[in-house]
Amino acid sequence: MFTGCVEFDLLLPDDSRSLKAKRSYVRPIVAALRKFDVAVSEVGDQELHGRSTIGVAAVAGDNLHVQEILNACEQHVSGRPEVELLSARRRLFGPEDE
Repeated sequence: MFTGCVEFDLLLPDDSRSLKAKRSYVRPIVAALRKFDVAVSEVGDQELHGRSTIGVAAVAGDNLHVQEILNACEQHVSGRPEVELLSARRRLFGPEDE
């Protein structure tokens, strides 16, 4: 079994200066990422209005499939015109990692 996770550091538009406005940007991204059959949640920067950190985790039988899933998620987030992807940090784990 192989697992992988990625954290997306996002810069939100200037009009996301309230938590309600911030949620209007974050929720559609989280919902869209769930279509990749991954676990996804806002995992950081909840107190900052113009930023968000979204975490994604995937599990598969081989390392290549995990990487393909995470690549697809990263392409989706980076292709969203309403937010700016500042960074994507990945970690991959396999049977030899303990």
